[in-house]
Amino acid sequence: MASPAAAPAAKKEGEEGGPVTGDMVSAGFAELERQQQLLATCTRLYQQLADHFGSLERGLAARSEQLRARRRAFDTRTHRALDSLHRREASIDASVSRALDHLHSISASASAASASPRRRRRRPHPSDSAAEEEGLAESLRALCLRMDSAAFLGFVVARRKEADALRAEMPPALKLCVDPAKFVMDAVADVFPVDRREVPRNPADLAWACVLILEAAVPALADPDPDIGAARPLVPRAARERARGMAREWKEAVEKKGGVEGAKPPDAHAFLQHVATFAVAEREDRPLYRRIVVSFSWRRQMPRLALTLGLEEEMADIIEELIAKRQQLDAVNFAYEAGLQEKFPPVPLLKSYLEDSKKTSAAASDNSSTSSGQSGSNANKKEQSALMSCH
Repeated sequence: MASPAAAPAAKKEGEEGGPVTGDMVSAGFAELERQQQLLATCTRLYQQLADHFGSLERGLAARSEQLRARRRAFDTRTHRALDSLHRREASIDASVSRALDHLHSISASASAASASPRRRRRRPHPSDSAAEEEGLAESLRALCLRMDSAAFLGFVVARRKEADALRAEMPPALKLCVDPAKFVMDAVADVFPVDRREVPRNPADLAWACVLILEAAVPALADPDPDIGAARPLVPRAARERARGMAREWKEAVEKKGGVEGAKPPDAHAFLQHVATFAVAEREDRPLYRRIVVSFSWRRQMPRLALTLGLEEEMADIIEELIAKRQQLDAVNFAYEAGLQEKFPPVPLLKSYLEDSKKTSAAASDNSSTSSGQSGSNANKKEQSALMSCH
């Protein structure tokens, strides 16, 4: 017999839908598990989003720091450039005064040279070599004083074996010219930008002479202010426009022949030196300069020319390109010229070069047993050159 308290409970249970069955418990646990999985999924998605946005924040912070660093570097370069411009502006009067004094000294030297040629020829010399060197210097000075540009080029070509003496004596001789820029362009005009001779004879030799003359013109055209020097070449406006026209003519001629990669190394070198000597580099031509520099990177003057032509910000990329092309020696030279030895240390590059040389030597020995001795000799010479360039 049921107790009086149990009756209301049974009645309430009946009113709520009957007793709880096992299926209802299973359904409740299934719903609970589904809710738990949904919560886990939401938690995982939240973590992924948090990681993603955290990565974006770190990337933005790094990018912002890079931009701030670039802005600081840009501000530094801008202040340096403005300071340089102010110094140049302040030095104009002094430079003009020095240039006028230089012209007066040239006039006096020309008068003295025309007044006493015999006495100068009869002057005794201590030795034959010294006499030859002084004779070379006197001949160069005489040609420059007379502004005889055609004979000047012929004289340089004929004295190719005395390249060191020419390199030393031409700059002071060119300073005796009334207009060194015009004289130099007249001297190379028959060969550069295109060979205009009716019967060309060994144009490579003449291109070499053009490079030598253009290199010697740099100190001759330099500002007389020692604090500025070659950073501001004294090239008259008409001469600068002529130099730009010669550079355009060379580019057009090369493009007609298939591009700069097919140009002769001395001709390409003469073009870059011409642009650097007369300070007629154009910003839009920098990709062209870079192609020439990379194509003929083995030439000794290319790293210096690259910096002169405004490629200093691209030097790291140029070095990486040379390394990718297995031109480690050239990469070392460029790194030293640009001051990037820490970023591109020479020792690993030289070791890589020596390993490549050994592989090349072994491959040549396998391909031709008769030429193995010659290949080994060439490899040894390259290794010695690599070690010497490191020092």
